[in-house]
Amino acid sequence: MGSETEAASAHGSGKSTRALDPALLSNQRPTIELASEPQLSRTLFLHLAELGVFLAAVIGAVALGLGITDYFSEQPYIGAYLLAYAGFRVADLLVRDGRPDPRGDELGRRIAEQMPLLVLFAAAPFERTYIFGGEAPQWLSAFGLLLALAGLWIALGARIQLAFYSIDPADPSRRVLVKTLFYRHIRHPMYLGMFLALASWPLLYGAPIVLVTTLVVGGVITFRLIHADEMQLRERFGADYQEYLRETDALIPSMW
Repeated sequence: MGSETEAASAHGSGKSTRALDPALLSNQRPTIELASEPQLSRTLFLHLAELGVFLAAVIGAVALGLGITDYFSEQPYIGAYLLAYAGFRVADLLVRDGRPDPRGDELGRRIAEQMPLLVLFAAAPFERTYIFGGEAPQWLSAFGLLLALAGLWIALGARIQLAFYSIDPADPSRRVLVKTLFYRHIRHPMYLGMFLALASWPLLYGAPIVLVTTLVVGGVITFRLIHADEMQLRERFGADYQEYLRETDALIPSMW
């Protein structure tokens, strides 16, 4: 009502009026920006993830205080697997070629990608302890460790190949298609190696339910990753990659 009255008064008096400076209006009427709902959800997720990491660290500290080192001394295959997996993750970071991730580098995405691994690492000992009880056969744990070491070796070797052989020596900014060593036999050795390493974790504990679940869920995830990667590689390398598709199997030589 006030604005309409002032406008009418100014028009009736015949006096010219000067438009108000938008800057003055913005100073007189401060605006409050409210976070959108997706932003709130993402922030809440990050805080929950941070809290989860902290609680996991607390539980780990308590476990160390209760003598978890004695457990690893009694279960050498479990301790060896965890050491090998930790070493692989560190080496994997060191040999990455530094290319930006096309999906972005958001903390929330990275944490979300690690959640299935945390569930896997917790589910296998839970099944052995609360469903079957006792200890897994030594030969089965030993086989699981050997399978894990083979998978980590394949995955890390493939990562090293991509880091050093996917760059064109004549033009470092240009990428070339790697088709030697591991990639001579299968197109996705990194996925194969990680699949073997993760599937071997339930074997260490003799956890058949977790093993079957890992094979099914891991197979679906691996298939989707392969499909997404090959779409990008077709666009990048064109006919060269199409020929590579015809000549090389995806994960299992002479099978698939």
